[in-house]
Amino acid sequence: MQSARPIPPLPAPVRPDPVRDRWAAPMRLAIAEAALAPATGDVPVGALVLGPDGGIIGRGHNVREAVGDPTGHAEVVAVREAARRVGEWRLSGCTLVVTLEPCTMCAGAIVLSRIDRVVYGALDEKAGAAGSLFDVMRDRRLNHRPEVIPGVLAEECGAQLRAFFDTQR
Repeated sequence: MQSARPIPPLPAPVRPDPVRDRWAAPMRLAIAEAALAPATGDVPVGALVLGPDGGIIGRGHNVREAVGDPTGHAEVVAVREAARRVGEWRLSGCTLVVTLEPCTMCAGAIVLSRIDRVVYGALDEKAGAAGSLFDVMRDRRLNHRPEVIPGVLAEECGAQLRAFFDTQR
């Protein structure tokens, strides 16, 4: 008599997430942008600014080490490029997609640029200002509060950062 081989368990079903799933494709582009940063010793964080029509109007990755600028965060680089393209500082109707939760500096720039929505991947428990450590972008005392959508492709974004820091040790 043949012994029955155990049947492996089925993978957990992937449930659709209507809030986050629509941002997966742009987040993959931000992950690709982040992959450019380690070539100059910068932490792999990537960002895109999408215009009201969904087209990319700004992109950036961390360049602090590359250019010696403490404000060279991916979000700031992307917001500056978007503002140049639009021809003004107000980025109303735009969405920022970034692989890591913005810090306080970037959160301030996002609020001041009037970006409507921020979509981010990995949490930054040490410096995040979009809900984990601080919640600058949703502070009711400020005159603009963008919608915040956390956790889009969080595992992929976090893995990219962990891989970078593993090489630094």
